[in-house]
Amino acid sequence: MQSYTIGQAARLLGVSPDTTRRWADAGKVATHRDDSGRRLIEGRDLAAFSVEVAQTCTVEDDASYTSARNAFPGIVTAVKLGDVAAQVEIQAGPHRLVSLLTREAVEELGLEVGMQATARVKSTSVHIDRT
Repeated sequence: MQSYTIGQAARLLGVSPDTTRRWADAGKVATHRDDSGRRLIEGRDLAAFSVEVAQTCTVEDDASYTSARNAFPGIVTAVKLGDVAAQVEIQAGPHRLVSLLTREAVEELGLEVGMQATARVKSTSVHIDRT
């Protein structure tokens, strides 16, 4: 399973590394140290925590609104496979994006919970890029 540094997790959560460190220090998200002493967060733990953070997040009045053709880097929080189709959910900071695509596409991209991915939005379609 993929692990994320504090800085990578902060970017995916849409907050500063200091905020992510404070959350880890407070026990809100579990961390462990690698061989070089860096603090890491397991992908599945980060995926669950990103959903929790998004649910408690409020949008500010001065938040920027974007047009179509946007890229939302985030973390895969759910993959539901059917016989032919699949549903992939990505938490990108406070944004939860859901895409319906073929099972074959999910398998080719190797998408699974806890991995980093980017949802690209153009008009009403959401495309998933593995990053």
